Amino acid sequence: MNIWYFHHYATPSELPGLHRPFEFGKYFAKEGGRIAVFTSSYLHYSGDNIIDDKTKYKKQTYEDVEAVFVKTCGYANSKVNRVVNMVQFSHRLFGACRWFAKQHWKPDIIVASSPHPLTMLSGIKIAKRLGIPCVCEVRDLWPEVFFYGKVIKEKGIIGRILLWGERYIYKKADKLVFLKEGDHTYLQERKWDTDNGGKIDISKCAYVNNGVDIEQFNKRIETCEYEDNDLKSGKFNVVYCGTIRPVNNVDMLVDVAQLVPEANFLIYGTGNCVDDINRRIEEEKINNVLMKGYVDNKFIPSILSMSSLNILNYSGSSYNWSRGNSSNKLFEYLASGKPVVSTVKMGYDIIERYGCGYSVEECTAENIASEIKKIMCMPNDEYELMCKNAKKAALDFDIPLLAKKYMGVLEDTKNKYRGEKDD
Repeated sequence: MNIWYFHHYATPSELPGLHRPFEFGKYFAKEGGRIAVFTSSYLHYSGDNIIDDKTKYKKQTYEDVEAVFVKTCGYANSKVNRVVNMVQFSHRLFGACRWFAKQHWKPDIIVASSPHPLTMLSGIKIAKRLGIPCVCEVRDLWPEVFFYGKVIKEKGIIGRILLWGERYIYKKADKLVFLKEGDHTYLQERKWDTDNGGKIDISKCAYVNNGVDIEQFNKRIETCEYEDNDLKSGKFNVVYCGTIRPVNNVDMLVDVAQLVPEANFLIYGTGNCVDDINRRIEEEKINNVLMKGYVDNKFIPSILSMSSLNILNYSGSSYNWSRGNSSNKLFEYLASGKPVVSTVKMGYDIIERYGCGYSVEECTAENIASEIKKIMCMPNDEYELMCKNAKKAALDFDIPLLAKKYMGVLEDTKNKYRGEKDD
């Protein structure tokens, strides 16, 4: 099967960013298929631009996955330029597809991924022109994320237009692949499904979460050891790895650390809240929160595996967690074989299901500190059982397993589409 995968922020595994298309793609290729990932030349997470001349498109190959970088402008901290970047990518996909089809090969199916809806709209239109099915992959439910963040009012003009567009996309897609286990219930809540009088058949929904490549993860533990004296200090180390933005609520960890002075809180990552947190640590003379800064992705397995506990830290109010979690870091945490504490209670709770940590019912510093102390004080055999349960959970989210499931979804979609055309 020949697959075109449209994903605005996709980046190869060796670069910082969203790796799902490339990680899944290399396993698609192992099954005998061909895959091309169409992505923006401007890398969202590093700020680099792959195309720095007048070239419109650039093709590179990573582990049998062909990458097509579509030239787009940079935006840094400019919200206006970021919107321009989104429009450019979605519009220029049409030319990139014509160029790639003429120079290389045509697809049997298109996967068009969010977060923003413009890529999915382009995917639907391009697939229609080629006479092939389009699978819309829904990473985040836009515009719901804006409603929760109070950026847009649901009943305002913009909110209603975005909801109309979202419903249109879901109706026109040949298949919907959600990353969170309960995302399909969103259609029922909106009454967009056929059982509630809408026009979207709930049976065309599938669920394929993010995951972790366990073989690669373990290999990196062995070959990319991270040298950090604090990790090897013998203290109880609570580790957070990820971006440091308002939605990640890392400031809350500073509050928690003051309630657990016997533990070190090691924070790896960067983001627009780093300066504020550093300032607070200095002003309040907090000596058990250590800001470690950016680390290369290849060192993350080593860091996590040397922790005592890994913390999944989010704001409970700026996002709807009731339908589950598709956070990449959760699955890396599980693969590390260390207990996980989540600062928010999520629906379809993986941590609770596998018994590999705790989720806090009410997100307060006191409650989070209490769960951390439980793990610190538990008997060694109970702690080791949690560690084993984490690794057991990771096995169900191993990328080769998920890729095989995804291939089945794509095959079924392609065959159904051809059957309907023949009829």
